[in-house]
Amino acid sequence: MSKGVLLVNLGSPDSTNPKDVKRYLDEFLMDERVIDVPFWARSLIVRGIVLNTRPKKSAEAYERIWWDEGSPLIVLSERLQEKIDEITSVPIALAMRYGKPSIKSGLQELHDKGVDEVLLFPLYPQFAMATTETILVLAEELRKVHFPQMKFTTVPPFYKHPDYIRVLAESIAEHLKGKDFQHLLFSYHGVPERHIRKSDITKSHCKIDGSCCKTPSEAHQFCYRHQCFETTRLVAEYLELKENTFSVSFQSRLGFDPWLQPYTDRTIERFGKQGMKKLAVVTPAFVSDCLETLEEIAMEGKEIFEEVGGGEFHVVPCLNDRADWVKVLSRWIDEWAHQKPVEV
Repeated sequence: MSKGVLLVNLGSPDSTNPKDVKRYLDEFLMDERVIDVPFWARSLIVRGIVLNTRPKKSAEAYERIWWDEGSPLIVLSERLQEKIDEITSVPIALAMRYGKPSIKSGLQELHDKGVDEVLLFPLYPQFAMATTETILVLAEELRKVHFPQMKFTTVPPFYKHPDYIRVLAESIAEHLKGKDFQHLLFSYHGVPERHIRKSDITKSHCKIDGSCCKTPSEAHQFCYRHQCFETTRLVAEYLELKENTFSVSFQSRLGFDPWLQPYTDRTIERFGKQGMKKLAVVTPAFVSDCLETLEEIAMEGKEIFEEVGGGEFHVVPCLNDRADWVKVLSRWIDEWAHQKPVEV
């Protein structure tokens, strides 16, 4: 069998035009694993309310971070793909869960190169319904209809893999060298609390309190909350961070249902009101900088912090196409290509 890899990231509108943003948001928010309510209710929320108010505001946000080459997320993902492709032994294709290039086009690209065994590589360190799961479900649907001869292998969440922890920790240390920050905030993308409960394969472990994520359970293999805290714990351990000099928060909530807490914006505001002089923020739910990191954290977060009396505000970039990150991904891919188990 001929092998190839499909890297999959979140996606982006084609441009900052409100019409393109509206089309992107429709595809994204109408995903039943993003807004997990019955279709009629999801359609009412998204097409009846959100898409009549949000596209213009979101378009303005995208305009603040858009590059000459296009969407930062797309550009950075393409750079990552190109660098991996240069040093791996198998074809590397790129796809986005929403927008272009689509997962179907990525699989077609590999198919046209004679690939019939594909390593699906969701570029998410932690598992979540709205990220990893929706990619795998759609890919399988497409395989059955369009590529029935293809065989899939999936890279599991790598939130605690020593290679990932090392690269992430060294990236943080590099960017904060000499900054003498007082606190390091690990801000992860938020999800509704019900997503955590739905992903609990034991149907009883996840309480979303102070104990369940620390209590060993098979539920943790699909628990986004646990995996976020575990990434944080391991990085803090690697960097030898002192207790109370780091914490976890969750950003980007939508609607009125309970989402994972504490919320990033409120946490940043609280630190600022306390007169914190130097705050650093890292966003380990993302491997590529995007709207949520470049605008929501680096711009909005900074504004919140400074407006309430905070001092210096430092944002650690995502791993993007760092040389050490490229080497790690390339090694994982080559190990799979040479029939070694993908163990992350």
